[in-house]
Amino acid sequence: MTITRRLFWLVGALLAAATPGGAADGGPATARFHKVLILGNSITRHGPKQDIGWTGNWGMAASAQDKDFAHLVVRALGEAAGAAPEAMIKNAAEFERQYATYDAASKLKDAVAFGADLIILAIGENVPALDSDDAKLKFHSALRRLLSVLTGERHPTLVVRSCFWPNAAKDAVLERACREAGGIYVDIGQLAKDESNYARSERSFENKGVAAHPGDKGMRAIADAIIGAIKIRRGAN
Repeated sequence: MTITRRLFWLVGALLAAATPGGAADGGPATARFHKVLILGNSITRHGPKQDIGWTGNWGMAASAQDKDFAHLVVRALGEAAGAAPEAMIKNAAEFERQYATYDAASKLKDAVAFGADLIILAIGENVPALDSDDAKLKFHSALRRLLSVLTGERHPTLVVRSCFWPNAAKDAVLERACREAGGIYVDIGQLAKDESNYARSERSFENKGVAAHPGDKGMRAIADAIIGAIKIRRGAN
């Protein structure tokens, strides 16, 4: 079974278990998630940048839009439910670099107004090194504010993934903030240990930074991990 087909199977099982009148009841499955917000950095979405040789407007460095992790997750949800969810896929790398002063309520008005019932936060790689307790505390506080702004008074399903390039300090803060917000934490750190998950293993790039991003296989693995974690959480409820 291919990774993409396994994604569909995982989501189908999730919907059948969680949706009244779904497959478990013998009726047609309906979309468990109607609006999906995926907020991240270049791995999630990056516009064309000529000086580094990147021409896409999707997750760097997938070979096509429908092969990045965000579109794979959205597609899997739609295939399993029989109805594609509305999706907003947004780059918020500015938060990573300026988290201490970032005004999430102002900068992410459109994301908040979108009213997603599934929020996937895929950040961390661009956060400066957390080389002191003070830096860790400030990043944690900023993350708590960000998650509070995104979820508001609603109760969307929240997913936070670890860094693709593992970083113990950053990942610990991401996990802590996620748990405190009642979210689902997805550790993808093992993926970086497999060279075949990098784009440079699939084709040549003129820029080493682009080449170090997940390729099509790595993107599928990230999507698989996220969908699998949601399935486990829903199955436990």
